[in-house]
Amino acid sequence: MDFSADSSYLQVSTGSYKRQVYEVPSGKQLVDQAMIDRITWATWTSVLGDEVIGIWSRHAEKADVNCACVSHSGINLVTGDDFGMVKLFDFPCPEKFVRTCFCIIATRTTVDIMVLYCFSRRHMTEIFSSLNL
Repeated sequence: MDFSADSSYLQVSTGSYKRQVYEVPSGKQLVDQAMIDRITWATWTSVLGDEVIGIWSRHAEKADVNCACVSHSGINLVTGDDFGMVKLFDFPCPEKFVRTCFCIIATRTTVDIMVLYCFSRRHMTEIFSSLNL
């Protein structure tokens, strides 16, 4: 579930693999794709949508990619899948079947506040921060 930057909209991914956008606080579903495309999201955790179509491999089934999170900078996306893989992509990644993920060569966490850093040959990005466990 993600809110828009101005908190006027909410996006969710359903169990039937549909991305739905709602107006806040009315709860009215937004179906105008041009309007949805103009929304700036404060966060992005959806595995659905034109912005992330490139995370799906040619042979992926709907349930293969389980989670996604855009970095605070908004330029990277990390995904987790059924095969135990953590993949790093450029964000947005709108091209279908284009493998823009990078080989992650190291990860690090901090001691007191959980922070996951993913290091690839092209990028170093902070993926999760201030996650209190």
